[in-house]
Amino acid sequence: MAYPAPGDFKDVVLFLATAGIVVPLFRRWRISPVLGFLGAGVLLGPSGLGALAAHAPWLAELTINSPRELAQLGELGVVFLMFMIGLQLSWARLWLMRRYVFGLGTLQVLGCGLIVGLTAYLLGASPAAAAAVGAAMALSSTAVVMPILTESRRQHVQAGRVTFAVLLFQDLAVAPILITLSLLGREAGAGLSPDLLLSFAPAVAAVAALVGFGRFFLRPMMRSVAKARSEELFMAACLLVVLGSGLLAAFAGLSMALGAFVAGLLLAETEFRHQVEQVIEPFKGLLLGLFFLAVGIGLDVGLILEQPLQIAGVTFGLMGLNAALIFGLARGFGLKWRPAVETALLLAASGEFAFVILGSAMAQGLVPDALGQSLLVSATLSMMCIPALAALGLRIAGRVVPGVAEASGPSEPGKGQILVVGFGRVGRLVGEMLDRHGLPWSAIDQDAGVVERGRRAGHSLYFGNALRPGFLERCGLDSARALVVTADAEGDDVVAVEALVSLVRDRRPDLTIVARARDSRQALRFYDLGVSDAVPDTVEASLQLSEAVLLGVGLPAGPVIASIHERRDAFRRELNPRDGLPS
Repeated sequence: MAYPAPGDFKDVVLFLATAGIVVPLFRRWRISPVLGFLGAGVLLGPSGLGALAAHAPWLAELTINSPRELAQLGELGVVFLMFMIGLQLSWARLWLMRRYVFGLGTLQVLGCGLIVGLTAYLLGASPAAAAAVGAAMALSSTAVVMPILTESRRQHVQAGRVTFAVLLFQDLAVAPILITLSLLGREAGAGLSPDLLLSFAPAVAAVAALVGFGRFFLRPMMRSVAKARSEELFMAACLLVVLGSGLLAAFAGLSMALGAFVAGLLLAETEFRHQVEQVIEPFKGLLLGLFFLAVGIGLDVGLILEQPLQIAGVTFGLMGLNAALIFGLARGFGLKWRPAVETALLLAASGEFAFVILGSAMAQGLVPDALGQSLLVSATLSMMCIPALAALGLRIAGRVVPGVAEASGPSEPGKGQILVVGFGRVGRLVGEMLDRHGLPWSAIDQDAGVVERGRRAGHSLYFGNALRPGFLERCGLDSARALVVTADAEGDDVVAVEALVSLVRDRRPDLTIVARARDSRQALRFYDLGVSDAVPDTVEASLQLSEAVLLGVGLPAGPVIASIHERRDAFRRELNPRDGLPS
């Protein structure tokens, strides 16, 4: 068997080493790792260490040898990003933010696209090139802006919500833009014709086929895989869905990103949504890092040195135009000037889809390479400015506690619910009592059959492993009012339940946690781990038996119920003397 030469893995090792250095370091500095990957790409590319290799040959070992192959693999990062965007959408969320998504977002994309496109046309670009340039430069960076909002805890203030709404529409607009560019590329020079309009038919048929397949086969397939209770098999199925839907769209002449987006939408309303997010997130992050590394490698530093004034003018001109337009639109939609300024600064720079759209347009001959490369350099430089723009916006807007000064506006659906881990017999009874008192709740279970039956009954259930912190966060742990652990802690499950309680208590010291225990000894252990209340099965069974026999022999109900409650409180004080419950 012939093994690959060590040099064949050099690019992969360099990338992994870069990820291991960039991500922790930039997170510690509270800067988006995307900027680190862009900078690392410049350093490891031909414009960085590669340019010095002629004078110091050993530096060649620290440069990327095959940037084209790396870029092709990195493009999967955009595919995974579009899948995750589709997966995170829901009709309820869209409806809550409809005014900003379809109003402000539409006007921003159309307004900026028309102004930039018209400017490019007046400067000599063809109509197709002007349209591609306008569409590409009208889109901001979801991959950089959203992590910044999350890390600064401003995703739920008014500026954060409006920014997300506009980014959401921009992401939705990518698929139609790519379809249009693809069709314009096929019919370059032909203009609008019946043949061009008819060429939309295969695209529509392909999307319809994806939707039909997803509706009838996707959920049954995921249920079958989930019933196998194999994390490896579930991961393989998730990757198959992303790549399979992307390849199916590519075979129909569409973009892989569009196919993955449709697949994400189809999974968004299923019980597997959060578990799929948890599985796909590491792949998306790693491949997006590879994508931005390739973008940095492709940055033509020589062009910046040759045309510094032109590049700077285009970069800051586009950011100024976009910021001014968004500020005016935001004020028109009722935002006060401080949130409007913050929103405008967050969305002023170009985004990752500029590389996708311009790359596609250049590959199809719609945009000249010289113009495209100049705009890609400007887009890269503007993205590097996003952290500074965000910091400036935060300083101008002032730090506002979410939900206090800016409570108005669309909020996240499902906030303040109660999470129930385990939906067996006890979990169902807990859900019924919560429904009776009008409290919103969601449940988590690893049994696909239990989840399927619960969702058929109209309950909010999700399939997944509650021991994964990312999964719990996606289920709403950070905003939950309480957590109820109903799993029967016996055998190996004892360790899992204790690990879950410890995990949640570390994450949410203030959260009310109620756990089911097998006996008093286990309840004592749960109290040591930080639960608010532990309910032993043996104690509750003995109290219910006592109540039944006392009532059965004819004692008055009032004194019997009072004595049962008194004894229950005494048990709680014995198990958790720090609680100080009233007697």
